[in-house]
Amino acid sequence: MVVRTVLRAEVYWVNLDPTVGTEIQKTRPALVVSPNDMNAALPRVIIAPITSAGQALGCRPEVTFQKKSARILLDQLRCVDKTRLGKKMGKIDEKFWHPVMLEMLA
Repeated sequence: MVVRTVLRAEVYWVNLDPTVGTEIQKTRPALVVSPNDMNAALPRVIIAPITSAGQALGCRPEVTFQKKSARILLDQLRCVDKTRLGKKMGKIDEKFWHPVMLEMLA
């Protein structure tokens, strides 16, 4: 088995299926929000899906990623096994989303 190094703030293609109800589905970009010590020790990570659509909410920071407008769906945080992670797409600086996440979880 290959050990994969996954870091907070990286964006990967993630297979989110199967889903239930209104959970966001399909394979889509997702931001790794779990801390690096957790990412190194466990076979799963906490992610926030990214979309170019959806309702604008205070818990959905708007960013530009790969020259496109996007929303980070912090209201749909999800723990996924690292085997769901596909190709790494890049990174999104924590200054754009971390304060919003902390406020949500306070």
